[in-house]
Amino acid sequence: MASERMADDGGTTGSAAGSAGGPPGENPPRPLDSIDRDILRMLQTDGRASIRSVAERVHVSRANAYARINRLIEDGVIRGFGARINHERAGQGASAYITLKIVQNSWRTVREQLRALPGAAHIALVSGDFDVLLLVHTPDNRTLRELVLTRLQSIPEVLSTRTLLVFEETDLDPEA
Repeated sequence: MASERMADDGGTTGSAAGSAGGPPGENPPRPLDSIDRDILRMLQTDGRASIRSVAERVHVSRANAYARINRLIEDGVIRGFGARINHERAGQGASAYITLKIVQNSWRTVREQLRALPGAAHIALVSGDFDVLLLVHTPDNRTLRELVLTRLQSIPEVLSTRTLLVFEETDLDPEA
């Protein structure tokens, strides 16, 4: 629960990334107002911001800021808190987007197998010339090659893959 992540005494909102709230579609999300959006922008920029600093920045009481953040977590708007990683400096020097064509109606099965891949960072079901877009970070090209040729292509529902190497990446700052 959110109270375990944030202390009203100026503690931080830091925690391991994870999901919160019920399954998507369980309850319709409550509408966000400008204060909620300001809180989201602030936490995207600094997920470790204290309740006190959030409250001061959006001009509400600490209790109000705390209640709003808890509601955003409970509604599944905030899915978790985490760090933005420089993958190269963290020993993950090879990154790639991999497109996959999969057997029709196998998305749920494939998604669970992709989640278990080492280095999988993002998985999306998409439309167009391929079905799935997968972002991976690996220590080097040899590991990336093994992941694609051995792990991905051994999944029976994967019909084909195409690997796009990432030469450089830039996270977009929410404040920009």
